[in-house]
Amino acid sequence: MLVLIFIVLLALLILGPQQWARYILNKHSNPRNDIQGTGGQFVKHLRKKFQLDYLQLEATPLGDHYDPMSKTVRLSENNLNGRSLTAVAVAAHEFGHALQHAKNYQPLLARTRMVGFAQKTEKIGGIALFALPLLSMTPGGVRLVPLLIVILIFSVAISCVVHLVTLPVEFDASFGRALPILRQGQYIDAKDMRSVRHILLACAFTYLASSLAGLLNFWRWFRFLRR
Repeated sequence: MLVLIFIVLLALLILGPQQWARYILNKHSNPRNDIQGTGGQFVKHLRKKFQLDYLQLEATPLGDHYDPMSKTVRLSENNLNGRSLTAVAVAAHEFGHALQHAKNYQPLLARTRMVGFAQKTEKIGGIALFALPLLSMTPGGVRLVPLLIVILIFSVAISCVVHLVTLPVEFDASFGRALPILRQGQYIDAKDMRSVRHILLACAFTYLASSLAGLLNFWRWFRFLRR
């Protein structure tokens, strides 16, 4: 019974923030005639205001994000062309990342370097995961199984560290960059600022579940290695 309760609580801890973020983003995605412009127009306005002429803007089906390699803000179709609180707040959040990059915000630069390394280790970890059952069935290959498990744990640990580094980067983009821009520029009516705070928190929370899942995955493999 206690194990079941633990599993349920763990599932809520991992899935809760993600589901709440989706709820908040959807809740405020309805078109509003009193919003000054679309998310894409807002990014273009901020690009001009902060003199980031090199910054690119694109639509994407893969989720809103900022790509530091190509210096591009990518927004979903709804947020790029939508005139809603979610569209404007998400655009401000992603532009916040561009502003971090422009000002050499070290956590963002560290995350960018780590993501490239993590992608390579994930590929190696994938190969190790594929080879693990094959080698475990061969007499000579059994001796390599502990090494493969160590490689797997290392790849998961790197991914976990990247997620942990991501959290302060996301919160800074929301509340250190986007919120001051929206408040000081009076782009959003004062009555909507509470909702905007919730949206910006949701933007940061989209990565929280990944961080918790990464920690859980690392713990599972670490326990397996100790057996």
